[in-house]
Amino acid sequence: MNHPLLGQAGERHLLLGNEAIVRGALEAGVNMVACYPGTPSSEVPDTLNKLRACQRFTLEYSVNEKVALEVGGGAALAGALTLVTMKHVGVNVAADPLLTMTYTGLPGGLVLLSADDPGCHASQNEQDNRYYARFASMPCFEPANPQEAKDMTKAALLLARETQQPVLLRTTTRINHMRGPVTFGPLGEPAPIVPFSRNVRRFVPVPATARARHPMLLQHMEDMRVIAEKSPFNTTAGNAKVGVIASGVSRAYLHDVLMAHGWEGKVRVLELGMTWPLPEQKIELFMRSVHALLVLEEGEPLVEAELRCLAQKQGLPLAIHGKHDPLTRLGEYSTTKIAEALGAILDEKVENACGLHCEELPQRPPNLCAGCAHRSAFYAVRQIFGDDAMYSSDIGCYTLGVLPPLSGADFAFCMGSSISSGSGFAHVSGKPVVAFIGDSTFFHSGLTGLANAVFNRHNLLVVILDNGTTAMTGHQPNPGVSAEVLGEQAAHLDIEAIVKSMGVARVEKVRGYNQKALQRTLEELKGQNGVRVLLVEEPCVLFARRTLKKARTQVAFVAEQGEAAEKCLATFACQAFCKNAEGVAVDEELCAGCMVCMQLSPAFKARKRGTE
Repeated sequence: MNHPLLGQAGERHLLLGNEAIVRGALEAGVNMVACYPGTPSSEVPDTLNKLRACQRFTLEYSVNEKVALEVGGGAALAGALTLVTMKHVGVNVAADPLLTMTYTGLPGGLVLLSADDPGCHASQNEQDNRYYARFASMPCFEPANPQEAKDMTKAALLLARETQQPVLLRTTTRINHMRGPVTFGPLGEPAPIVPFSRNVRRFVPVPATARARHPMLLQHMEDMRVIAEKSPFNTTAGNAKVGVIASGVSRAYLHDVLMAHGWEGKVRVLELGMTWPLPEQKIELFMRSVHALLVLEEGEPLVEAELRCLAQKQGLPLAIHGKHDPLTRLGEYSTTKIAEALGAILDEKVENACGLHCEELPQRPPNLCAGCAHRSAFYAVRQIFGDDAMYSSDIGCYTLGVLPPLSGADFAFCMGSSISSGSGFAHVSGKPVVAFIGDSTFFHSGLTGLANAVFNRHNLLVVILDNGTTAMTGHQPNPGVSAEVLGEQAAHLDIEAIVKSMGVARVEKVRGYNQKALQRTLEELKGQNGVRVLLVEEPCVLFARRTLKKARTQVAFVAEQGEAAEKCLATFACQAFCKNAEGVAVDEELCAGCMVCMQLSPAFKARKRGTE
């Protein structure tokens, strides 16, 4: 097949960081890739999915991150060079097998891509997964641009194969989604499979085995420290007496700051690309050469703390500057923040070059798409339960139901938590609880919560919002996707049959756009006790148009201005609604033709798209 990422050595392409990771994996000869999609990592497996036809590797969309790492771990045990991808919070799900895999080792080699999200662009927290490198005893690479994303992915995979130990590739949203020039290396052939040799004392970590493996893991990290000392990704430049040690995307910001302000000759810089274990000898020599040091790292002060310990242990009398205004533990860094921090040490005045602050820009909160059936479901639930019920939400497009006027979320923890946390809340409070969960999230980690609710006889209504795809992260497949769409790639699992097989006594299925059926069924379920499940089926409006090729030919319009139209605008708040000189209107370009508004208000009518 002819694809830019399969180009020849020496070619130069403009790539996303995620695309560069794919090229690096191909250059290393990756055999197996397992993933659970999640922003900002999703484009890595999605790009590999487009390259399936080259038959260089196997790709699996797993049902959750723990399963992905276990599949990847099994493949690496069998000798495959393996890449497992997920977003940062997914590593929490995968942590159980991860901390054992570092004890046993994996002969084929495995790299775990953790895509962190400082600033919470698309996540419920901004945890710093460099902690996992330390916690699990894994070498860690942190690219600062797409070229390094490619090079470090290849280096990490080759190191994992050489040492038979897992390696962490830690990126952030800016790295995953930035675009830059990437020069290709040789593509080569897929890596040979390493034959598996039975070794119960290594691969079955009963307590006696684990105790014996732990010292080996600690020695492995000491060996990695020697590699870090010589790593080409840890470099020094400059001869000044003010030093900067930078890691991650902060290195890219630093380069911009030095160039913009003409400070290249005023600082000495140590860039850390392999950030764990730290090259302590190189760092000590660097710190002895400067009298003041600025540490640049987004997130937690991990490197800073290590440097302060090293300076104290070696008796180094230098001032170390790190996590202090404007360089905090919150959100992302920027060239402005780094310029202010470095300027203060250099005694250089820094002007605000752009003169514009983000808070001055108009804000556009994320919202459900026009025609999204989730909006219809939330509206119906609110009509029947109102403020009498508590709403347990989950992670997916439907989390956006928290926004008024739908107000369909009172609490949420993590993927798959809505049923479990809703059960606990209902048990203690005695209040009616409606738990919302999507189809992909149900397979990810909702099954166990539902089993627990049935087993412990909890009392709640579970609304499974089945839009037929993993919508929020880019329409990746999940076990509930229709068999026609999956083809031979995977097998379809029926949610209704699964729920019934788990012992749920009352299971109802309704189309998402059918308000009359929705409200009637919800009213019936409201009067019952125990675990009840309402399965709301309607394809994601974008998925229906792009993949299922189902385009609606009608659009809504406001036939009569007045109180009825204003009420629908205020209570349903479809993205296609707007206000003009005449009053309420429907933007035909945005209208998806779901016609739910016509069911809610006589002020709305339908007409053929493109007609007046």
